[in-house]
Amino acid sequence: MDNSKFRNFNFNNPNSNYGQRPPSPLDGIKRFFTGRSMLSILIIINIAVFLLVNLAHLFFFLFQVNPFQTGNDGITKIAYWLAVPSNIELLLQRPWSVFTYMFLHENLWHLFFNMLMLYFGGMIFKEYLGSKKLLITYILGGLTGAAFYIAAYNFFPVFASAVSLSTAIGASASVLAIIVAIAAYIPDYKVRLFFIGQVKFKWIAVAFVLLDLLSIEKDNPGGHIAHLGGAFFGLVYILALKKGLVTKQLFNPLKKLFKRKPKMKATYSPKKPVTDDQYYYNKKLHQQKIDSILDKIKKSGYESLSKEDKELLFKESKK
Repeated sequence: MDNSKFRNFNFNNPNSNYGQRPPSPLDGIKRFFTGRSMLSILIIINIAVFLLVNLAHLFFFLFQVNPFQTGNDGITKIAYWLAVPSNIELLLQRPWSVFTYMFLHENLWHLFFNMLMLYFGGMIFKEYLGSKKLLITYILGGLTGAAFYIAAYNFFPVFASAVSLSTAIGASASVLAIIVAIAAYIPDYKVRLFFIGQVKFKWIAVAFVLLDLLSIEKDNPGGHIAHLGGAFFGLVYILALKKGLVTKQLFNPLKKLFKRKPKMKATYSPKKPVTDDQYYYNKKLHQQKIDSILDKIKKSGYESLSKEDKELLFKESKK
């Protein structure tokens, strides 16, 4: 078996783009957004909502329409319908807001920071846990953040005067759920930070949680409480996965009640010995698969590989 291609591949730096010119940053951005991964779709939705909201605000400005819901209270007409309110009566009038708020940003810096953290955290997350769990963590992390926010504003006396007007927007709770989840799953994973160097991912998650916890009494207390709710879900979700609770059992327990149980049937089929011809044929197919993966890296880069391809390549490197 000719392993010359395989030996030339740099496993210590899989993004070295074996056999090709290093892609430009624009090539990477284009490939990311045209790849239609769940992560890119979530980022696109957030950006699209931001653009639509701000174009609507521009319309209000040009046609001299009052952009605020009731006077100059800081709540725009759009945010009024899409942001999640802490007031239970208003929440019952706008139940969809527990979903829409996690895609709504009215400030460019707020959007940029959240999408930057979503990208870096999401790339690591989907590498180890896949796109389906990424979507679950984003949505349910955001819902848990909304629940924490609403519960806190209706329980703690300090928020009594603000509960009638307070609303929450932004993807921060969902993003922190993803960051805490992957930190709990691979706590010793190292990332390189500017001016600091390599840091274990668990300490990054701890820093974010502590920052939100210590910022509650300063500014935007509802936002920080929502962030902690997202972090709580991320941690609980990964602990449940590590204990063997699959997603369907954890979030769709009713499905098992209506699922027809298959009849038990025991069979035994002796394992047939592999002939020499079959052995060499399987060996040839395996090499063709490795060559195909390396060719894919040459054409589109390491990030274009599927999770199964990366696992096969990693196992082969250990031989």
